[in-house]
Amino acid sequence: MKAKRIKFVLRAVGVPLAVSVGLLATLTIVPAGSATVTGTTISTRTGAFGTMLEVGAGKYAGYTVYMITSDQPPTYGCTTKPVSLFGMPIACTGPSNDHKAEWPAVTTTGTPIAGPGVSQKLLGTVQRAGIGKQVTYAGHPLYLFETSPDQTTGEGWDEPSIPPWNGLWYLVSPTGNPLAWPGTLTTLKVDNKTVVGALEYTLAGWEAFPLYSYSDDTSSKITCTGSCSVAWPPVLSSGDPALLNSLSPSKVGTIKTSDGELQLTYGGKPLYFYSKEGVINGANGFETTGSGNGVKASSPATGTFEFVKP
Repeated sequence: MKAKRIKFVLRAVGVPLAVSVGLLATLTIVPAGSATVTGTTISTRTGAFGTMLEVGAGKYAGYTVYMITSDQPPTYGCTTKPVSLFGMPIACTGPSNDHKAEWPAVTTTGTPIAGPGVSQKLLGTVQRAGIGKQVTYAGHPLYLFETSPDQTTGEGWDEPSIPPWNGLWYLVSPTGNPLAWPGTLTTLKVDNKTVVGALEYTLAGWEAFPLYSYSDDTSSKITCTGSCSVAWPPVLSSGDPALLNSLSPSKVGTIKTSDGELQLTYGGKPLYFYSKEGVINGANGFETTGSGNGVKASSPATGTFEFVKP
């Protein structure tokens, strides 16, 4: 708007000329659409696993975002603390532009903005040392993984000890729940016992992880919830899992969790991973140790986790 036009408007509403000239000296004219946006936008897109969250604008527009089951603010499985892996230092997370972090955090300087398909009520932030203000969704801190947009290579990663982030990585649905894939059930031998397991991707490649049942569960009730489910992540699925090594389809089923997710069952027993499963470099390459067998749940739960027989 030109100065002459501003004078005309001010005088039209009864502002004296001398006052209008003084006001002009203090006015800053901001062109339409030039307001600075400081909040990170979170949007959605639909892919092979369903509708998932992604960064909606800026440098990381189109980058898929992830959550890990071991994060339960104010405690985190994915931290900035470096560990030694194969003789090299590695950290789980850092700022968004941290190329040394395996899962850089989705950060923001302002209030996060809900893009299409995203609930503004579920968006939040958490201030973390060494990271800054990290975006959360339904309480889950959000992370990046890929180095280019429109990728979903981080879905289903299992990192109990290589690296020791003690959790499973999932895409995030618009409801704030993990967005699971169907998965693959198989069998493996642990201490000369054949047990039910699941194929999961790790930094060392595909590995078969033993699965566990919980003694306090029934075929119709899940009792390992809250902090118990952080230590023992449920085996989630979005459909019929692939079955290897002659596992019986008639024994495979599902049960709904308190969040409405589908947890796999086998022989009527809800299935779990162990968040601190041992992974060692054995004579035949990397293998899991079945270190959760016989472990008792921590308070207030009192049951025991056991291998599941085929």
